[in-house]
Amino acid sequence: MFEWKDIYKVDIAEIDKQHRKLLEIGGKLADLLKLKDDIDHYDEIVEILTELREYTEYHFAHEEKLLEKYGYDNQSLRLHKRQHKSFVNKIIQIENQDIDEKQTGIKLTMLEFIASWIENHILKTDHEYKDFFHENGVY
Repeated sequence: MFEWKDIYKVDIAEIDKQHRKLLEIGGKLADLLKLKDDIDHYDEIVEILTELREYTEYHFAHEEKLLEKYGYDNQSLRLHKRQHKSFVNKIIQIENQDIDEKQTGIKLTMLEFIASWIENHILKTDHEYKDFFHENGVY
């Protein structure tokens, strides 16, 4: 589910590298969910959530800075930033839940959320800036 595919590429080396890392984090979660054991995975879930939040904050800041630097359309940039903020807020909302008592539910919620993000943001919204960056010589 979280294997890198060419359709994810925006052909901007650093952003593709960062998207690969986000898929890797999603893969950790999928692997954890596949275990289907009775072991307490609280620490692993918290670790993955923290890594996901911290890395997305880093990635989003990088992406937004690049969009601003090259003068991306203001309205599109504002929408992009709102989507980024919404993603981080969702992770924080999940972090604030009683993870210990709802481990399976939290893992499923996160998995669905990340998969939806890949489909709706990386494959759609991020691909909208692909041609813009190429026209500006960014690869």
